[in-house]
Amino acid sequence: MKDFFDRAARKAFSCALIISAVTISQAQSSEHASTGATGASSSNAMKNSTQSQDASKQATSASPSPQANPADVASLDAIMAAVYDVISGPPGKKRDWDRMRSLFIPGARIIPVGRAQSGEITPRVLTVEDYISRSGPLLEGEGFIEKEIARRVEQFGHIAHVFSTYEGRIGGHPQSKTESLREKAQVIRGINSFQLMNDGKRWWVVTIFWEAENKDNPIPEKYLKK
Repeated sequence: MKDFFDRAARKAFSCALIISAVTISQAQSSEHASTGATGASSSNAMKNSTQSQDASKQATSASPSPQANPADVASLDAIMAAVYDVISGPPGKKRDWDRMRSLFIPGARIIPVGRAQSGEITPRVLTVEDYISRSGPLLEGEGFIEKEIARRVEQFGHIAHVFSTYEGRIGGHPQSKTESLREKAQVIRGINSFQLMNDGKRWWVVTIFWEAENKDNPIPEKYLKK
């Protein structure tokens, strides 16, 4: 496998809610790097990523969220649907990033997990702004559609945990920027672990923590039942 944080893998891994770093790095290993990719060594990339994340956290932790559409945050079902909808679309479609920002509580985190070249399981902790800046060009350039195919919910008081099994398709459009993805879409699955809160007025996403399925880690049948 190519270095986990090389250009292609970093491009894929940052495409949160959805995209398996391993799957996409294999599909795009011969393609050009995305905006923000450095091509640096793994250690330098990790160092730079950590510094960028620290700066982003300091800049955004106290930033208020934009006003949400009440229909997007009125129920748990509504906010889950809004998250999937806002990141999905064909290539060339600009995403409504203010809508996405409005779904997340200030200071929220988005955390993909993948396996590094060393074999270690590695999380990448992102802010919402990190996700938008790193994943936006890929989502809009290649085209991406993600849908929920099963769900498990635990709720107590004002907090909820949702295991949301997803299926996503990246590319598969004549307008997709990457040649391999123009020819054939990548279909990926995994589980998004949502932590949510209701403040008595609306629902908020607090954290999305997820891992993509692979041949060594298939989704158990119990998480594929609606």
